Amino acid sequence: MFLNDTPEQAWVYINRVVEPPSRNLANLLVEHPVEKVAHGIYHQEAWVGPLLQESAARRDWLRQQEDLDTIEQVGARLITPDSAEWPDFDSAFRFYDNSEAPATFGKEAIAPQCLWVKGRPLKETVAQSVAVVGTRAITPYGTQATRKVVADLAKHQWTIVSGGALGVDTVAHGAALEMQTPTVAVAACGIDYDYPARNAPLFERIARTGTIVSEFAPGTTPQRHRFLSRNRLVAAMTAGTVVVEAAFRSGALNTLNWAEALGKVTMAVPGPITTPGSLGCHQRIQEGRAQLVASGEEVRELISRVGDADAGAQYELDFAANPVQALSRNELKVYDAVPLHDGHTAEDIARDAGMRIPLVVHLLVVLEKHTLIRREGKRWIKLLNHE
Repeated sequence: MFLNDTPEQAWVYINRVVEPPSRNLANLLVEHPVEKVAHGIYHQEAWVGPLLQESAARRDWLRQQEDLDTIEQVGARLITPDSAEWPDFDSAFRFYDNSEAPATFGKEAIAPQCLWVKGRPLKETVAQSVAVVGTRAITPYGTQATRKVVADLAKHQWTIVSGGALGVDTVAHGAALEMQTPTVAVAACGIDYDYPARNAPLFERIARTGTIVSEFAPGTTPQRHRFLSRNRLVAAMTAGTVVVEAAFRSGALNTLNWAEALGKVTMAVPGPITTPGSLGCHQRIQEGRAQLVASGEEVRELISRVGDADAGAQYELDFAANPVQALSRNELKVYDAVPLHDGHTAEDIARDAGMRIPLVVHLLVVLEKHTLIRREGKRWIKLLNHE
């Protein structure tokens, strides 16, 4: 007996029997209610067209109640485009440039039809978000770089979106939790499946303060092609993607490809040139396909509204010039002409600096007020610990 009593059951059925993403399914759902599409698939009605073949292997998998019971047990829920927490995927996939798109772009450049979610409302958590992804083989440098970027973003409550994998993903999620900023893990498997298994405690923490989301039916195992499909959602839900430590053929670059194709901001953190671990990042920067970023402040400057962030101004605050670095050119010429020990007269200093005596005397008084030099009789002596 076909279970199609509610739209929810129809969504669950379709998600189970048609592997997402499916352009054929997306096209049908534009024209027909989900219940009608589900009925047509199950009864093999000719009007569903290419979707007949696409769903042939699973059309008799009537597991709606089983799937609903499973997500209830794990504290998850199903959301659809009619749900209040559904993000604006349509606008994310409306604009794209497929010149450097992933090979699967033509087939997969579509919004999800439904999602399985655990934790806070998805629309809320991704409203101000940035993706941070990278290698699984993370180095100590990569760990420090990832934590720095996330810490800077956390100060302004930017949500960190990543894939829950080992390496950069794990560090990004963990740093976000430590900094008490929301984080979202986008799974390449069922919402009830902890992958990788060692991150199960991490996923529990994420679900308490952030969100876990999956496009795949409960029980779906992680497969390579599902990671690639997942990457498009990571890029689509965020304002931009930052890649930390990506080698020449790193899978993390696929997420950057999606961000680029979807018109999002693409960014890469440079790494040491003595190892190949950041070669992919360096190439994207050299090719102009990713902006070089060295901090979360620089990320914010690229993805925020104009004027909301100023990395240069922040650097001025964080790395304020010392008294000597703040000197003008003429002040510096006079300061350099003042010796450390025996001292010089104003005439000696003027000669060494190549400047007129009245101007030198004036500048010596200024430098004395800044406690950079001191006067002893007719001689001027440089003070220590200012350079």
